[in-house]
Amino acid sequence: MPSIQPRRAGILIPVFALRTLEDLGIGDVGGVRQLIDWAAETGLGFVQFLPINATGSDSSPYNAISSVALDYLTLDLSPAAVPELDEKYYSTVTGILRVDLLRQGSVNYPKVRRLKNNLLRRGFSQIESQAERMAEFEAFCAREAAWLDDFCLFKVLMEEHGHEDWTNWRDELNTAAKARAWREAQGDAIDDRILFHAYVQWLCFSQWGELRAYANGRGVKLMGDIPFGISWCSADVFFKTDQFDLEWCGGAPPETYFKDDYFVQHWGQNWGIPHYRWDVMGQGGFQWWRQRTQKLTEIFDIFRIDHVLGFYRIYSFPWRPTRNAEFCYLTDDEAMALTGGRLPHYIENADDTPEHKAANLANGDKYLRMILDAAAGKAEVVAEDLGTVPDYVRPHLLSLDIPGFKVSQWEHNDQGRVVMGSTYDNCAFATYATHDHEPMKTLWEHRRRDAMSGDEAEQAVGNKELGDLAEFAGLRFSSEGWPEYDAHIRHALLEALLTSNARFAAFMLTDLYGLEDRFNVPGIAADSNWSARLPMTVAELRNASPWKEEGEWLKKAIKSTGR
Repeated sequence: MPSIQPRRAGILIPVFALRTLEDLGIGDVGGVRQLIDWAAETGLGFVQFLPINATGSDSSPYNAISSVALDYLTLDLSPAAVPELDEKYYSTVTGILRVDLLRQGSVNYPKVRRLKNNLLRRGFSQIESQAERMAEFEAFCAREAAWLDDFCLFKVLMEEHGHEDWTNWRDELNTAAKARAWREAQGDAIDDRILFHAYVQWLCFSQWGELRAYANGRGVKLMGDIPFGISWCSADVFFKTDQFDLEWCGGAPPETYFKDDYFVQHWGQNWGIPHYRWDVMGQGGFQWWRQRTQKLTEIFDIFRIDHVLGFYRIYSFPWRPTRNAEFCYLTDDEAMALTGGRLPHYIENADDTPEHKAANLANGDKYLRMILDAAAGKAEVVAEDLGTVPDYVRPHLLSLDIPGFKVSQWEHNDQGRVVMGSTYDNCAFATYATHDHEPMKTLWEHRRRDAMSGDEAEQAVGNKELGDLAEFAGLRFSSEGWPEYDAHIRHALLEALLTSNARFAAFMLTDLYGLEDRFNVPGIAADSNWSARLPMTVAELRNASPWKEEGEWLKKAIKSTGR
C-alpha cells in the first residue's frame, strides 16, 4: 500500500542540453556536477534526466542499442577527468576540430562523436601507463563480462558494417552464433578493438558512479529513465533473439490529437520496439530485466519507467516502421492481405472484457513486482502512465506504492473540472510537461491563439485548457481575454505545482525561465530533435541575470511550499 513520503521538488533536463564553458559541444558529466551544485543551493531534492544508455546512428535516447551500456557522449573527457589523456594532445585535437564552434548553438552529433571518439582512443592507447587505473579497468571487465563482452563485440560489428541494423549485415555475421565464431577466428588481432569499447564503458560507469556519490553528498538525488522497450537494432536483440518476439512491434493506438499525421490517426504510433517473450524470460527468472534494473540502480536513486502501460498490454503492429508508408492509406482488408490476416491490436489482450482486464492486470502485477524486487533498497520507482490508460492501472500502481504521473492540466474529475493539487495522493509525480510536450510558455500562447481564433472548436479547446491551468494555479483574469504569458503566470503555475500534495513535483528547467526550447517533437525524424541546448551555461544559472534571480525565486518557493 502507498506510504506517506516527504514531498520533493525536482527539475528535468536532458544531459545533452546542459552547456558549460568547458564542454565539447554537448552536455556531459562535468556539466551535471555543476548542475548538482546549483540544485543543492536552490533546495531541489532531485534532478531528472532522459535515458543515458548507448545509442547508435539515431541520437534518440529512447532508441538504445543496449539495455545496460551507457552513452559515451555523456563523458567528461577533460584531462582532469581522464588522467591518461595528456593535456597537450587534448588541446591540439580540440583546437583542430574547432571545439569553440561546437560549443555554440545546438548539438552537432557527427562532429561531437568524431571529437569524443578521437580523445577516447588516445586515452585507451595510454591506459597501460596508469597502473592503478589499469587494474581498476581489468577488474571492471571481469566483473561485468556477462553483458560487456557481447556489447563490445556488437560495437565492433557495427564498425565492420557502418551501422547497427544487424538485419542488413553480411550473411556470415548476421547471427549471434556466426558473430561469436568470427570473433574466435580473429584471435588476438581483434582484442584491442574489443577492449577499447570496454574501456569506454568503464569510464562511463566510473564517472556516473562518482557523480551519484557526489550528488548524494550534497543532498540531491539523481533520477533516470528506463524505456519500456529496447531498439530492434540492439546488442540485446542480436545476442538474445530467443527472448524477443520479432513478429510484432510495440507502439500506441490511433490518436486523433495528431491532426497532421494520417498514419497515427488511422493506425497509431509504430515505435518499432520488438515484443518480449515473457514466457521465455520468466523461465530464466526474468534475468534480462533484473540485470537492466540493477545496473540502472548503480547510477540513479530514482528511475522512471517510460510507458509503464506496456507491462499490462502493448499496442502492437505486425510490421516494422520502415513499412509504415506502405500501409498508410490501406483499408483493414488490404492491410490483412499483406500481413497474413493480422492487424494492429493490443497484446496480450484488449481491455474489452472483465476477463481480459483481469489477465492484463495480473501480467502487470507480476512484471512490476519483479522490477520492484530488483530495485529493492537501491532506488525508488516512478511510472509514466500517460496515454490510453485502463481503469485498473492507477489503483494498481497505488497499491504497489509506485507514483504515477499527474500532468496537472489533464487531471479532471467526474464533472470535467480540473483536479486541484491539494487533493493529489502523496503517491504521485506531478508535472506540466515531459520532454515530448510543448514548453509552458508555448502551450499557453498556442491555446491563447486558439481562444482568439474564428473556429468555434479551437476556441473551445483554447478556453478550456487555459481555464484549467488558471484554475489550478489560482489565477483570475478579467473577461477581456487571456493575457500573454508573463512572469506572474509562470510563477503562479510553478508554485501551484510545488504546493500540490504529490510526492514528486518536477518541471522542465526551461520552464523555470519561460524558454521555448523543445527537446523532441514525437512522430517526426528531424535533426532538431534531441539537439537543443540551454542558452546559458550552468555557471550562469548561479551568477548571471536573469537566471540567478529566477533561481533565488525558486529557492523561496520550494521553502514556502514545504518541499
